[in-house]
Amino acid sequence: RTTKMATERFTLEESDLDKANAASRLSHTKELPVFKRQDEGKSGPTTVIVVGMAGAGKSSLMNALYVQNYDAEKSQGNEEEQQQLNYFLNLDPATKSVPFGASIDIRDTIDYKEVMKQHNLGPNGAIMTSLNLFATKFDQVMQILDTKTSYKHILVDTPGQIEAFTWSASGTIMSEALASSFPTVLAFVVDTPRCVSSPSTFMSNMLYACSMMYRTRLPIVIVFNKTDVVPHEICEEWMNDFEAFHDALDQHSANSDSGGYYNTLTRSMSMVLDEFYCNLHRCGVSAMTGDGMDEFWACIENATKDFEQEYIPDLKNRMEEQTAKQRAIAKEGMMRLQRDLATNDASA
Repeated sequence: RTTKMATERFTLEESDLDKANAASRLSHTKELPVFKRQDEGKSGPTTVIVVGMAGAGKSSLMNALYVQNYDAEKSQGNEEEQQQLNYFLNLDPATKSVPFGASIDIRDTIDYKEVMKQHNLGPNGAIMTSLNLFATKFDQVMQILDTKTSYKHILVDTPGQIEAFTWSASGTIMSEALASSFPTVLAFVVDTPRCVSSPSTFMSNMLYACSMMYRTRLPIVIVFNKTDVVPHEICEEWMNDFEAFHDALDQHSANSDSGGYYNTLTRSMSMVLDEFYCNLHRCGVSAMTGDGMDEFWACIENATKDFEQEYIPDLKNRMEEQTAKQRAIAKEGMMRLQRDLATNDASA
């Protein structure tokens, strides 16, 4: 009798499961703030995550943008009518001083030296642990940022140990959280003098930029910094003409008596990345003199359009794929339960 009652209670049909999944998919899609803003025609501030190798000048670039932001607000005159331009965040727990005014600073929450001491960690391990701890409270940061819709940009500085952010779970959590609320782009800062002096260094930077773009799926802007020392047009030429890069590589190999397998690999990589360069936003700036900032903001605006046209549809597709997987698992579980009930009914 108990088995019969259980069979009678279990009246869930596959069509009911489809309806439930469709409703769940629709609700999850509308829950994300970035989807809500798109439906309402409001994009909100663009988040710019500044990343790059140690010594590339990320913090110096942030400082230049902060100074430009201050000058722009000051030139508007009436403080009541000033348009708020940029909101600054610092996610580098190990820096001793921040050269720009960060409204949210990880150092206010996480004591980097104390993390090293308590967990017996080295410098890089302490940075990753600090980011992991901060990621557990990042929902509070998002609540603050959700109130900053009057700003045009949210600028985020990251640790110089680039892999600690771009290849860590905490970095992924924070990047995806930002991208789920605001249009988000990566600004990959490149040390132009080092790239021009060594074609292999240039290729290493481009490979890293390519890997970050495919890992995060976010639009990326290559920012050639320190153009006051060496102009970035040489790097632009290498990106537009791989034969020019091959000539520079051959000349560098001849002068330094290097070559062999690494030279051949670099040459092959330049041809592989040739298509990657075609759709890549790039600009040259000088954090020291402030040159190229207008071009930088123009690239950010174009990357924001790519976010709306490519990232958001891709995010919706990924959510639908995840919902389909969950539906398949639920369907399999329903069928298994029906078979078990039928077996128990037959044995009874």
